[in-house]
Amino acid sequence: MSAGDKPGLLPMEAALERLLALADAAPVEQIESVALAEADGRVLAEPLIAALDLPPWANSAMDGYALCLADWNGQALPVSQRIQAGSAPAPLQPGSCARIFTGAPLPQGADTVEMQENVDLDDAGRAVFRETLRVGQNVRAQGQETRRGECVLPPGTRLGPVELGLAASLGVAQLPVRRRLRVAVLSTGDELVEPGQALGPGQIYNSNRRLLIAWLQRLGCAVTDAGILPDDLPRTRAALAALGEVDLILSTGGVSVGEADFLGLALREAGELALWKLAIKPGKPLTFGHYQGVPVIGLPGNPASTLVTFGLLARPYMLRRLGVQRVEPLGFPLPAGFTWSKPGMRREYLRARLEHGRVVPYANQSSGVLRSAAWAEGLAEVMEGSTLAEGDMLRFIPLSEILG
Repeated sequence: MSAGDKPGLLPMEAALERLLALADAAPVEQIESVALAEADGRVLAEPLIAALDLPPWANSAMDGYALCLADWNGQALPVSQRIQAGSAPAPLQPGSCARIFTGAPLPQGADTVEMQENVDLDDAGRAVFRETLRVGQNVRAQGQETRRGECVLPPGTRLGPVELGLAASLGVAQLPVRRRLRVAVLSTGDELVEPGQALGPGQIYNSNRRLLIAWLQRLGCAVTDAGILPDDLPRTRAALAALGEVDLILSTGGVSVGEADFLGLALREAGELALWKLAIKPGKPLTFGHYQGVPVIGLPGNPASTLVTFGLLARPYMLRRLGVQRVEPLGFPLPAGFTWSKPGMRREYLRARLEHGRVVPYANQSSGVLRSAAWAEGLAEVMEGSTLAEGDMLRFIPLSEILG
């Protein structure tokens, strides 16, 4: 792809396909071992193989009484032992049962557990079973969850609380993960001012960089905050040279081909850039290229456009570089709680939420209104060229799917 490429409006699927192909060509290959307490949000680099059966021995799923069903023909059984979780039971005496508690190992010779609610004790302390019994009931068999040598989690798994709990249940204390993706975030323009400073004429506060830095940290990235670059070519060159080793340069405001775009000028001096025009709204302009071999993504500058393009395009690109295969957010078919009578050439992503089981968009869908995303619970996808009546189905993408 060269700076001379001038593609037409790219459909979302085509843009994502291009980005994922570029990500596959530049994987993060370095691996480090981290403790479970530090692995949340990281990407597993090697298969997690079970080193033991889970559970490691048959155990009781209930508080109750363990017996060998063949020993019982309806008569009361004496209670020969009491088995707590964490104890080592003796073999079951023939013709008897054992008082047992949830999670306790099943004694040798037992094959059935009856819950305590269905058992009475007679005057001699023997267990009277009131219900019909079947072999294996209320018994967690050895290895029913996992067998020794089985692949429990494949490489490329993004680790969360459930995966870390599973690793802990197998006795794993350290996990091999891809090193963190190193991302430099910068903004450009003399009109931008940091929060806390006084606004001058024509100036606005810089919200996009704060949005992206917090988002990148949630993704487990190592973030370099490159600040606001002024509209000055030598100072822009110096700022880029000071970035150090990074895997991705992420800018907001895009990287255009205009003479006043000093970031674009500096980047093209040392690499190649292409401006993609996307068939989506908000978020039409997107830039991709390289600066001294480092990938560069230029996101559009309006806050809602930044949110949509980062969440649906840049985020999947970054996760794929770490080896994650399923990178697209889950979406759910839900009925529209509004009408859409103006079919457009671009696919629209409306900031919306659920009310009474239907998708309702924020009233002001301007790409400069970040408050719409704070109000919303997700993105409502309106396909290009389509109209909607109330009750028609559309795809709803929860913000939790892209913010996590």
